[in-house]
Amino acid sequence: MIEIQGCTKKYGELVAVNDLSLSVGESAIFGLLGPNGAGKSTTIKMMVGLMKPDSGCIRIGGYDISRDPVNAKRIMAYVPEKGHSYERLTAWEYLTFIAGLYKIDEQVFGKNASEYLGIFGLSQWKDEVIGSFSMGMKQRLLLSAALMRDPKVVILDEPHNGLDPKGVRLLKDILFRLRNEGTTIVLSTHIIAIAEQICDRIAIINKGSVVAQGTNEDLTGYARSSDKNLEDIFLRLTSTYEERETAR
Repeated sequence: MIEIQGCTKKYGELVAVNDLSLSVGESAIFGLLGPNGAGKSTTIKMMVGLMKPDSGCIRIGGYDISRDPVNAKRIMAYVPEKGHSYERLTAWEYLTFIAGLYKIDEQVFGKNASEYLGIFGLSQWKDEVIGSFSMGMKQRLLLSAALMRDPKVVILDEPHNGLDPKGVRLLKDILFRLRNEGTTIVLSTHIIAIAEQICDRIAIINKGSVVAQGTNEDLTGYARSSDKNLEDIFLRLTSTYEERETAR
């Protein structure tokens, strides 16, 4: 469903993403795990068409995101790390606006918007202006706006930011349900526990390159072979953690 082939992105002399290739199939939750500054957000922005790679290509459902962005974005929903919503609109007005942009059938919109507002505990706030919402409420509204479209591909950049533990658990349950219904989900995070708990496959990214990838079982097996856990593997592959420990 998602193919990234040999993508590189530079900011001047800084190589943010370096010849990165990944493949994500249908009905899967794929995790991009890495420290801050590893290149996760740049990769996500290229996937959703906000940036063009300097080289390489990205296909979403068979559509090249650079050459055919309309069709690629039609089947995809994206929730950024720091999303923007129109704070003078009410929650329902905002969802109506998004539905108009994507030309969602009116009956489908009414059903799905009401369903996701209910799931995320926002039904009683649907006629309140977004500017009065907490950070967590705004995040849940952005998730509602993305998921109400029934996308085939969902791309989430640090979606747990601003959510309380109840909201995190709720999001996990929703992602599992969507995966089981055939949706492809890409989740970017720097939180190891979240990646372990919900991702079918994980790619660890550091300095713009994939340094390890596989299923949870693959990475756990790798950890056992070195008598380490996934957190130790992550630290070893993305920092000088072991070098510091050895120097002590």
